[in-house]
Amino acid sequence: MASIGNLEVDVEVKSNPEKFWNGIRDSDKIFPTAFPELYKSIEILEGDGKAVGSVRLVKFAEGLPMVSMCKEKVEVVDEEKKTVGYSIVEGDVLSFYKSFKAQLVVEPKEEGSLVKWTCEFEKSKDDAPDPEIIFKAFAVKTFQDLDAYLIKAN
Repeated sequence: MASIGNLEVDVEVKSNPEKFWNGIRDSDKIFPTAFPELYKSIEILEGDGKAVGSVRLVKFAEGLPMVSMCKEKVEVVDEEKKTVGYSIVEGDVLSFYKSFKAQLVVEPKEEGSLVKWTCEFEKSKDDAPDPEIIFKAFAVKTFQDLDAYLIKAN
């Protein structure tokens, strides 16, 4: 019986919540240009890439372990609460997990923001790698790099 689990990653950033949220919302344009060592491309296949029902094809940079691409479907968007939720509907991730859903929230802090990324997953088999191995360091690096990019762009 494969296991169901959760992973939570919290990253403090210096950018204000509005600026960081806008960077996340424009990730299809920013990430491949600003972070080519992580993202090869992000292509919008359905919708505008931001609204519920939108589908994005994310191709990761060559040389990253275990994943080369995934197709994400936007499930939840709350602009006021700066929250986006999506599920992986296709790609390498699904060779390890039967289901994989993630949510990102940008919350205000006294100085800057707190970025909370959580995922809920069901392993396809018991020996599938823990998502922490694949995603935690990648998520932290992406959020820290986006923060540095946004501060530099100001």
